[in-house]
Amino acid sequence: MHGRTLRDAVHGDISLTAEEVRVLDAPQMQRLRGIRQLGAAYLVYPSAHHSRFEHCLGTCWLAKRIVGQIESDGAFSFPDEVRRAIFLAALVHDVTHIPFGHTFEDERRLLERHDASASRYDRLVRQGEMAERLGASEAGRLALEAMAPEGELAPGRRYLRDVVSGTICADLLDYLKRDNYFCGLSYEFDERLYRYFRVVDGRLALDLHRGGLLRRDALSEITNLLRIRYVLSERVYYHHAKIAAGVMISKAVERAMAAGLTEDDLCELTDEALVYSLRERFGREEGLRELLEDFRRRRLFKRCYVLSRRVGEENVERLVRSYHLNADARRDEAERRIAGALGTDAHRVAVYCAPPGMALKEADVPVTLPNGGMTELSSLNSEEIRVLKDQHRALWRLYVFLSPRVGDRLQQAGQACEEAIGFPNELPAERTGGLL
Repeated sequence: MHGRTLRDAVHGDISLTAEEVRVLDAPQMQRLRGIRQLGAAYLVYPSAHHSRFEHCLGTCWLAKRIVGQIESDGAFSFPDEVRRAIFLAALVHDVTHIPFGHTFEDERRLLERHDASASRYDRLVRQGEMAERLGASEAGRLALEAMAPEGELAPGRRYLRDVVSGTICADLLDYLKRDNYFCGLSYEFDERLYRYFRVVDGRLALDLHRGGLLRRDALSEITNLLRIRYVLSERVYYHHAKIAAGVMISKAVERAMAAGLTEDDLCELTDEALVYSLRERFGREEGLRELLEDFRRRRLFKRCYVLSRRVGEENVERLVRSYHLNADARRDEAERRIAGALGTDAHRVAVYCAPPGMALKEADVPVTLPNGGMTELSSLNSEEIRVLKDQHRALWRLYVFLSPRVGDRLQQAGQACEEAIGFPNELPAERTGGLL
């Protein structure tokens, strides 16, 4: 088998070795062609149909750029099998994704995250053709070790994982460019960023010094990267309509899982195959059928209730326990209670609560200092980085969404939400600009 050059919309020509092509052609990888990178975001940004497959190719390509740049100054050299292992790990790093990406993992918490699920890793990576192709070389076996969710790399080799899926890494740099491009946004980071990568004490780090002085230009460019990450979070990842669509398909899957759908089933499906399978297998269930029909026709749920961090950090923690983690089935109870107050069914009400931290983890990237030490970027005395972290945390929301089939009763629904959840509705003030 020969290597291959593929044309990518974001990076141009991407060259793969014969070893990488063998892995790319495994059915587990080819399934990713049918899994959108941004889940239901295409219902908000019509061109956001790019796939996990494309993203994996881009991540592999950028891992090669990072490794090549580190080696170009002669300060660090990767052993050949380690270099190849990094590229293979980058190529397959998202193979454990199920349809609609993080939607079922992060919005209704129906399943473990793809990178933390040992069972999914065993099924999709340690078995079948993927396992055979990776296991055929020392580099492939090292890639298996580097990606394993339960594994820990030796301290001196943590850069294997850092390059692929650390803080500022190949994964991040690809999806920032790719998501910007396919959502029609125009935010770019400078290519000079690649020159700052170093391997220090077994970790991937960004070099912030030259000649014993802090490199202000490097700090400025890294800060710009964090700014782009924040803007994408605000405008795409946490867009309320994207969340509404994600909650709808999540509620459909939740009902299907109660009727027998399994995680193993999801591991075999693409986005479109999932919607078809749900309709064929569970379409007799009225609530599930209605959710699917409205999702497919883009009749999205509407916001009737909103809370932000203005409720106070202690209350945010309590709300997260109750409605994100769904402790004691409080989310299910609230949905039933609100639906009852409206005289409708619970599948027409959806409570969404964002995760607790909303941390801008990229701000914790290791950076080198003029004195030869190393620290995290967020520990530097940078007002702009602090502001960006605070702004990202402020994106936290609790929403209650209502089906358009009862959408003419949004005000009544908001009052029912206040009684069920216990805090005044912030949505009226948001609509008038009162919370700016």
